[in-house]
Amino acid sequence: MRHALSLLLLLVWSALPTAFAQTADLNDAQLERYHELNAELRCVICQNRSIAESDAPLAKDLRGIVARQLAEGRSDDEIKAYLVERYGEWVLYDPPFSWSTWVLWLGPFVLLFVGLVFVIAVMRGRYRAPEPRPPLDRERLARVLKSHEAGPDDTDKDRS
Repeated sequence: MRHALSLLLLLVWSALPTAFAQTADLNDAQLERYHELNAELRCVICQNRSIAESDAPLAKDLRGIVARQLAEGRSDDEIKAYLVERYGEWVLYDPPFSWSTWVLWLGPFVLLFVGLVFVIAVMRGRYRAPEPRPPLDRERLARVLKSHEAGPDDTDKDRS
C-alpha cells in the first residue's frame, strides 16, 4: 500500500511541471492575453465549453498552441485565424458575420418578427367586430306570437 501511494505521489508530482509549462515562458501581459483567448475559444470536442474549462486532450493541445504562439509574439487575431484555419469557425465563441453564419446572427430576429406577426394576426382575429345580424322580420314574429297566444287548438287551424 505504501509503495502504491508513493508511486501515485510520484506520478502527480511529475505531471505538475507539464501542466504549468505552457504558461511558464509568458510575461504578465501575455499571460493575461492567454487567459482571455482561452476563454474566447471553444473546445471542439466539449461542445459549449471553452478550452480553459475543458479537460479534453485536444483542449490541452489548443492551450499549448495559444501559449506557444503568444510566446512567438503573434497577435490575438493571428492566433484566432490560425485556429479557424485548422478547426473551422466552430472554435470561435463569437464567429464573425459572414455568408456562412448569417442564419446564426439574423435567425433569432427573424423568428421574433414571425412570432410577433403571428400573435398580432391571432389577436386581430379574436377581437373582430361581430357580424351584423339579419334584419328582424317583424310580420312573421307577430304571427308566431299571435299563434302562441291563441292556444294550441287555433294553431292547428292555421296549418291546414
